[in-house]
Amino acid sequence: MHELAIAEQVVRIAEAGAGGARVRRIVVHVGRLAAVVPDALRFCFEAAAADTTLEGARLEIVETPGRARCRRCNRKLELLDAWSSCECGSIDLEWVAGTELKVEELEVE
Repeated sequence: MHELAIAEQVVRIAEAGAGGARVRRIVVHVGRLAAVVPDALRFCFEAAAADTTLEGARLEIVETPGRARCRRCNRKLELLDAWSSCECGSIDLEWVAGTELKVEELEVE
């Protein structure tokens, strides 16, 4: 489960950004194509945040859609998962959005 390693990194980033202040809320953007399970990330975040300035903080996960361009027909499409295909039947897709994983916002005391 790589979500634990991701949660630990989110905690490190948030602690550095908060400058020692207690964090009340953290907003993380997770792309649908990033291979991250939001519920697993929430679970792991609680464990990673224990005994830190983030303990008890609310983790908000904003899932961002995957977007791609079909290399065969040039159609732009939204992807629900990494195994989607274009309406033309092609799986030769250029992913243009949806792989991001970033700490977007911190709310501190």
